[in-house]
This record gives sequence, C-alpha cells and structure tokens, in this order.
Amino acid sequence: MADERLPLSELLEKAGEGDFLRAVAEAVLQLLMEADVEGLIGAGRYERNGERMTWRNGYRDRALDTRLGSLQLRIPKLRQGSYFPPFLEARKVSEKALIAVIQEAWIGGVSTRRVDDLVQAMGLSGISKSQVSKLCKDIDERVHAFLDRPLAGEWPYLWLDATYLRQREGGRIVSVAAIIAVAANTDGKREIVGLHIGSSEAETFWSVFLKSLARRGLRGVKLVISDAHEGLKAAIRRVFSATWQRCRVHWMRNALSYVAKTQQSMVAAALRQAFIQPDRAQASQTLRHVADQLRQKWPKLAGFMDESETDVLSHLDFPEQHRAKIHSTNPLERLNKEVKRRADVVGIFPNEASIIRLIGAVLLEQNDEWQLQHRYMQVEAMAELVTPANETAAKQIAAAA
Repeated sequence: MADERLPLSELLEKAGEGDFLRAVAEAVLQLLMEADVEGLIGAGRYERNGERMTWRNGYRDRALDTRLGSLQLRIPKLRQGSYFPPFLEARKVSEKALIAVIQEAWIGGVSTRRVDDLVQAMGLSGISKSQVSKLCKDIDERVHAFLDRPLAGEWPYLWLDATYLRQREGGRIVSVAAIIAVAANTDGKREIVGLHIGSSEAETFWSVFLKSLARRGLRGVKLVISDAHEGLKAAIRRVFSATWQRCRVHWMRNALSYVAKTQQSMVAAALRQAFIQPDRAQASQTLRHVADQLRQKWPKLAGFMDESETDVLSHLDFPEQHRAKIHSTNPLERLNKEVKRRADVVGIFPNEASIIRLIGAVLLEQNDEWQLQHRYMQVEAMAELVTPANETAAKQIAAAA
C-alpha cells in the first residue's frame, strides 16, 4: 500500500516562506491521485499480486490555479490505459450554472441551510458579488443563445412536460412550472426547442409559449403530446391547429385513482387491452366495451374513459412505426430526472432568472448529446406527415400573429 502520511516535516519547513497552505493543498491532492491510481491498478506501489491490472509509468506535470496560488501537481501515468484526476476535469456548463445559482442565493441572503452548507463545503464563501455577476452573465449568454435559436424545417411531433420548482417571489416561496418542449423533425432527429417558466396554466400561459416557438420557426406540428394541463388543448388548436395526444402513462394513473388499490392491477390489465389494438377503430371499440363492463361498479371511472377516449387514442392516427414514442411523455423521463436532480441541490431558487440559467444549461448539454446519437424516429414514415409548402407558410404566419 502507498504511504498515505503527509510529509509534515517538509511542509513545516516551507511555513517560513509563506507557502505552507499551498504545500498542504499540493500534498493532499497528490495523495488523492495516488489513491485513485492504486485503485485503478489493483495494487500499491511495488506490490506484487495477481489482481494487478497494469503498472505505473512515471508522471506528467500539471499546474492547478487556486486561491492559494498555483499548485504544482504530478499526475501519475499508466503503461496501459490512462488516468486524469476528476478535480482537474473542465466543468460542464450545467455545473457552472449550479455553482452560479448557489452563489447568487448565498450572496443575496436568501439561501437555505442546504445552500449555506454547500457554499462552505465548496469553498465559495470568499467570492464577490461582481464575480458572481460575471459568471452568471457568461452562462446566461450561452443559455439564451440556445433557447432563442431559430428553428428550421418541419417538426411533426412536439412533446411538452412540466417540472414544478420552488422559487422566492416577493418574500414568499411559490411553486412555478418549468415547461420543457422537445420536438422531432422530419429527419427523425429530436431536439429540445424551448423552456418556459410560469405560475399559471391558463390558456394564455400556454399560448404565449407556443407562439414564441412558432415565431422562432417551429412549424409543421401535427401532434402535441402532454399531460392534461388546463388551457393547453385550446392553445394547441389556436396556435398550431394540431392534434393533442394525452399522455397515456398519466391517463392510466388518473384512471386507476378511481379504483381501490387492491383492484387496480385487474382494472389496468383490462384498460391495456385497448392499447394493443392495431388501429383507432378497434381501440375505440375495445375501450368502450371495457368502460361498459366497469360502469356499474365504477361509474366515475367509466365517465372519465368516455370523456378522454378521443385524446388518449390520438396517436393511433399516425404512422405505426412512431406510435411507441408518441403515446406518452416518457421520452422526456430521463431528461426530467436530470433536471430534478440538479434543482434538488438548490431547493429554493432565488429568482426566475436562476431557474432559466440552471435548467437551460442542463437542457443545452442534453441537446448536444442527442445530436451525436442516431435518429430518434424512423425517417421513412415522416414522408406521410410533410405539409405542402404553401399551407405551412400560411399556418406559420397565423401562429405567430
């Protein structure tokens, strides 16, 4: 095993030179790197065992600029493979945004105990208001360039999902909705096309957001997939003249809320019979038949099924190759988890701008990752959804008005 003791005698000799703290920091980071490498190799320095994966191969020098000054580090090299210490990796935009939000809340005096602890643990307590402003400005420029970018081509499918966050407003803590918009174009690629923050879900709220997407060039929308948000359905018709698909996953949860837990498995199995049918006509027939069977025992459930039948089966009017991805907002599930993971670190956001900064940075990075992946949807079936050019232009002008 490597010697994990700090060379205190050598460090103390430097104390008179004013370098004691810097030398301690260098020694601690060096110990961390040696421990990391020992774990990768599977053996300590000069140790012989059957679990060893490779051997050391010297060091390379690297400077790390800190508030203590420039730390001179020696990064271990390996004969096979490579090692780079995680604390030297360049921070992602989302990580910088998270730090900026934490700093902004702390400096503004509106931080929670959790944020206070993070500030101390991350060594951020010495930062000035001007430094925070500069960091925020740099991130905001990148995030807004991404969120306000023009959109080209046709986007037949649009997914909308809401994540609820807490924000300080006028001395109170309020719940606000962060609406994330993802669309798929006729090339089969998906992109994050928008983010909207608000505390209301009335039609006006949705219309403002959808019109902003249309002004940036979002056109050719045929189907919008979302949960049953108040006012959204009317806004979709008004702005895009598109069909609405009610998220099937959320629909199922709503339906089962009318049934006792002990019988939910049986009812869910019956409801799913409608969703395995090959076309809209057979699915409607099956759903009505199931509703009639359940009506006597659960009249409210049957009424719910009657009212929502058209909306939950809308995806069946679209190409079969796409249906698995357009019947619900599940394609956004991983994205929402990442958003919540970052937001939970902050807890309560100091203002709306800080929400856009952090969530926007997460969305920017995820969108970049998506562009490196294969097509999300089969492109051949997209030909059925292309709108004639003259019709598209007329709809785009009307939507932006």
